[in-house]
This record gives sequence, C-alpha cells and structure tokens, in this order.
Amino acid sequence: MKIKAMKKSENILRCFEPVIAPDTQMMIIGTMPGEASLAANEYYAYKHNALWKIMARLYNSDREFADYEEKLACLLQRGIGLWDNLHSCERSGSLDSDIKNAEPNDFEALCIRYPVLKRFLFNGQQSYKFFKRFHPALLEKYEYYILPSTSPANASIPFDEKLKRWQEALSQV
Repeated sequence: MKIKAMKKSENILRCFEPVIAPDTQMMIIGTMPGEASLAANEYYAYKHNALWKIMARLYNSDREFADYEEKLACLLQRGIGLWDNLHSCERSGSLDSDIKNAEPNDFEALCIRYPVLKRFLFNGQQSYKFFKRFHPALLEKYEYYILPSTSPANASIPFDEKLKRWQEALSQV
C-alpha cells in the first residue's frame, strides 16, 4: 500500500505588520487581509471596502486620500493604528467565514510594547470573535467596540449607518 504525501495548502496567508506609533491609543482590528489587500500589500485595499471612505469623511474633508502613505499618516496622527487578529490562516477567497487553521497575532506583546493603547475597534463580528477566542483576558482590561464590518460583504448595513457607528467609537477619546 502506497501512502500519499499530504499536499501542503496553497492558501496559507500571512498578515501585515501592525501600523502603530508610540502614541497610538486605539487599534482598528480586522481579521485577515483579503485578496486585494494582500495583492496590493495594503490594509483595506479592496475598492469597495468602506474603511478608507469612512476615514476620508471623518478626517480628510471627505476627499479621497492621495495614496496609501497618506491614509496611514492620517490615522497615526490621530492615535489610531491597524492590525489584524490573525498572523496566518488558510482561506480561499476573501471571506472571513472561509478561514481555517487560524494562528493569532500576539496582542499581549503589542499591548505591553505600546502601553498607551486603551481601545480596540473590531471591524466586524468575525474580528471580535477571533479576538475573544485567542485573547479573552485583554477584553477585560481594554475598552472595545464591535463595529459594523466595512467589507462589502456586510451589505445589510447602509454606509451612513456604518459611518455613524464608526464616528461614535472614534470620537470617544
């Protein structure tokens, strides 16, 4: 009897480094970058994701950002960072519901390294669920908001409602 070698998955994804500065007070926490973001090597690169549109409305006089560096600078100037729950996972496509074999990022170490962090903004329910699974103790120590996902897959919530909820959470500094 011949034993077949197990085929290594070709869908192993790895997240980006955190976008954070010494004075970052809150982190927007996603799950894992989607296909467009991974291809562009940029957080929230998919053109139909509403995150950058929300940030432009709130912090850039509703003007589109010139480039990715301007987007990140805008957030960092306001004490807002970005990171994802998962260090790696397997997924075909971009849907969080298709994630398998999730490996978490080390948020405990991040919080120690950046002691002024005080708030987590979860970009959708799935992001919160992964965080709760891997870091339940941090939820007892930090303020957090579970916000409507900015993904176009979350079409049941209109943009204006997403904007309102994100604005409320971001203004609570």
